[in-house]
Amino acid sequence: MTRWQQPQVEVEEPFERIDVEQAKQLIQSGEVEIIDVRETDEYQSGHIPGARHVPLGELINNPHKYLTRDNILFVCAVGERSAVACEVAAAIGLQKLYNLQGGTMEWIARGNPVEK
Repeated sequence: MTRWQQPQVEVEEPFERIDVEQAKQLIQSGEVEIIDVRETDEYQSGHIPGARHVPLGELINNPHKYLTRDNILFVCAVGERSAVACEVAAAIGLQKLYNLQGGTMEWIARGNPVEK
């Protein structure tokens, strides 16, 4: 390493990335709140049953209004916007946060039900 190079540091994410099967187990346990951060038209086209709709922009602008507890499963289309939502939740002090990898698209691809 030259004197100009910084050592690579692994930064641990303040949330857990989970797959569809893990998400189903958490949902069935009744311990998590599901928040779908997609836009309204996306949410209305089909969402995980019981998911509360809070578009990412609204969540970013007023997180304390929407995030009042730990144990939140964030969902979007593929898992990118929900990762941002997890970061926002962590920034206000929440700790038990989950991001559905593959998002709603993976949920549907695995044959799981959606509400409209």
